[in-house]
Amino acid sequence: MRYGPAVRRRKLGAELRRQRELAGLTSLEAARAVGWHQSKVSRIETGSSGVKPADVARLLDAYGVTDAELRALLGALCGAGSPEPGEGAGARRGWWYAYRDRLPPAYLDFISLESEASRLSTLETTVVPGLLQTPDYARAVTRAALGDPAPEQVEELVRVRMARQAVLRGEQPLEVCAVLDEAVLRHEVGGPEVMAGQLRHLVETGSLGHVRLHVLPFSSGGHMGITGPFVIFSFPRIADLDVVVLDHLTSSLYLERKEDLRAYGAAFTTLRAHALSHEKSLEFIAGINDGA
Repeated sequence: MRYGPAVRRRKLGAELRRQRELAGLTSLEAARAVGWHQSKVSRIETGSSGVKPADVARLLDAYGVTDAELRALLGALCGAGSPEPGEGAGARRGWWYAYRDRLPPAYLDFISLESEASRLSTLETTVVPGLLQTPDYARAVTRAALGDPAPEQVEELVRVRMARQAVLRGEQPLEVCAVLDEAVLRHEVGGPEVMAGQLRHLVETGSLGHVRLHVLPFSSGGHMGITGPFVIFSFPRIADLDVVVLDHLTSSLYLERKEDLRAYGAAFTTLRAHALSHEKSLEFIAGINDGA
């Protein structure tokens, strides 16, 4: 288990090493090709140091990588959301960079991964996933989670959460598959009116072709998800970049080992199989809102 930035650097380094090997170059030859010391290439490949987007581009040029999608993905994994000290002004920035001094690094890294992933699979046991929350619901959740926050802090965090939802729009929106325990739908977060609006929003968002919702009703009994929620980020074309995120009260843990990814992937598949279908889930959610 590692914290997010370390995970991202390691995965980026592993893919750069793979591209170097595909190009038939040693680390020394790669270093000479870009005018660096061999130790710099080694540090980048092991994930022990950060790397600027411009340096990733230089390496990919040296390796003859012309695939625009691959180059964009690896460039994004440089850490635009939480830049390295001394990073040049021309580095690619995500919208969340403006919040770098006010949000925890782990949250910035989570947003960065979310913005570049192609698919998000999540199990939620207590609250609606952030990407599917209404502003009022997000406001109520934030107040509850922080205890007694200042109003301006709450509003800023809600703005960030709403900005994150941009990944659900556009030409290539993030695919979301969410398994929701029935408790998520029954907790009256913010009161009946706020919750009614949130349930309506879930049904509306569930009508999008790239959002799939699956409810685990109380009648399904115990399930492997009772140990807690998790998120699986999947990336286009490179399965080795996939990450599992476990949220805790004061931090997030990122699981990157292949055995962890297999275990959580299998768990999610099982949970979805035991849950209601997408269509029946939308009916179930609408029924709760209607007082059923």
